[in-house]
Amino acid sequence: MTRSSIMAWTVIKPQRGSTLLVALIMLVLLTLVAVSAINSTSTSIQIVGNAQFREEATAAAQQAIENVISNANFQTAAPVPQNIDVNNDGVADYTVTFAPAPTCLSAKPVVAGDPGVPSICASSIGTVCYWTMWDVRAVVSDISTGASLALHQGIQTIAGLNAAVTACGI
Repeated sequence: MTRSSIMAWTVIKPQRGSTLLVALIMLVLLTLVAVSAINSTSTSIQIVGNAQFREEATAAAQQAIENVISNANFQTAAPVPQNIDVNNDGVADYTVTFAPAPTCLSAKPVVAGDPGVPSICASSIGTVCYWTMWDVRAVVSDISTGASLALHQGIQTIAGLNAAVTACGI
């Protein structure tokens, strides 16, 4: 063996070890990137799930509020809780409660030229009809998770004198 062949042998040997070290470092970096991507995906899925809940709960609250205000008795009686099936699979997805009961915020007399005034109000003598402003607060609860959302809806409607006096205290 010559001296040059011995030197070549010793120079190559440390390079093979450094390649292994570099490869291990690259594997660790790739693993960290993969773990970071998994965590980012999990967070994105949670964000989308929360957004979906908010949209569905808002739709459930709107449906329940429309059910309540389509009945004129909401001005005098507290609405009962409602179970809402958002996806029409026959199973209730949300429970909507109304707490506190709808409250009258203000009342003002109907003027004869106001649009949408029933004929009984327009033709009557004296003030018997009032524009009333209501605040309806719906609390929506997800039946499976227990998550909840509160929604306020303002409503303007015409009420007779008795209902306006009773509900609004005019």
